[in-house]
Amino acid sequence: MSRVYNFSAGPAVLPEEVLKEAADEMLDYNGTGMSVMEMSHRSKAFEEIITEAEQDLRDLMNIPDNYKVLFLQGGASLQFSMIPMNLMKNKVADYIVTGQWAKKAFQEASKYGKANKIASSEDKTFSYIPDCSDLPISEDADYVYICENNTIYGTKYKTLPNTKGKTLVADVSSCFLSEPVDVTKYGVIYGGVQKNIGPAGVVIVIIREDLITEDVLPGTPTMMQYKTHADAKSLYNTPPAYGIYICGKVFKWLKKMGGLEVMKQRNEEKAKILYDFLDQSKLFKGTVEKKDRSLMNVPFVTGDQDLDAKFVKEAKAAGFENLKGHRTVGGMRASIYNAMPKEGVEKLVEFMKKFEAENC
Repeated sequence: MSRVYNFSAGPAVLPEEVLKEAADEMLDYNGTGMSVMEMSHRSKAFEEIITEAEQDLRDLMNIPDNYKVLFLQGGASLQFSMIPMNLMKNKVADYIVTGQWAKKAFQEASKYGKANKIASSEDKTFSYIPDCSDLPISEDADYVYICENNTIYGTKYKTLPNTKGKTLVADVSSCFLSEPVDVTKYGVIYGGVQKNIGPAGVVIVIIREDLITEDVLPGTPTMMQYKTHADAKSLYNTPPAYGIYICGKVFKWLKKMGGLEVMKQRNEEKAKILYDFLDQSKLFKGTVEKKDRSLMNVPFVTGDQDLDAKFVKEAKAAGFENLKGHRTVGGMRASIYNAMPKEGVEKLVEFMKKFEAENC
């Protein structure tokens, strides 16, 4: 069977080249006579895998030496509690709520201290990013939290908020490695890898060293302390070894492709094909304010639920998978991450034109 065009929001499409390489090494990684799946995380072979993966990520993102890279588990959702447990020294944090995940992070932080919702776009179903140039930042806030790209709603911060000197913490799960970033603007930048980097089960946390201390909230479990993992170089307990191995392969693929500048250009090109069609379509329309559109997740609707369902069904039959929108938005959503080829977006638009001609 030939491969489908997989527009899933996550776990999502991976570079074919990486999958083939992993398949070739499945029974014997690098002459070890075993799979990475079977390998001790304390072995020299695995130590090389994780060390190289970290170095490649540092190269791709120009991560400064005073930031630690941690390969953890529990997805972005566990970070919703880990962040306040480790960073809420004054028991105060400011949250900008631009979608479901930022909202969940805000609710979680409220369990540990005073979480302030200083801006939100919930009034219009999270279809825009609020103006963050002059926010009511709390004087004693330990950090300001954002979700930089909102997978469900298809919005993306084009300018980081003015945190007035406070530490910025960002969940970048669905825009991770899709474009260059200035890591120094963040105290913590983290994301689940299952959208743009690897298989589900790994979350990468890039954290400034001065934020890693023993001074955590009382009762914080050992496994929930950044210091535990930083001191043990992500090997305190058995890590998601196979997932880290695939991430490492994707980092090498990204370097080979030309790095994050090249990925940004490619992603802009792909997104433009789809957005240009949506902007002139008589049937389909995008749901996000133009200035805040994500390059990674593109939600759209016909305005008729039955027609939406018909589109998703016919698209699936034509080899376009996972186009159904999130239940809170309805309609459709195409996630077009790094590994989605341009051809996939072109074919999708071709199919949408045909569907429009038949159903308008």
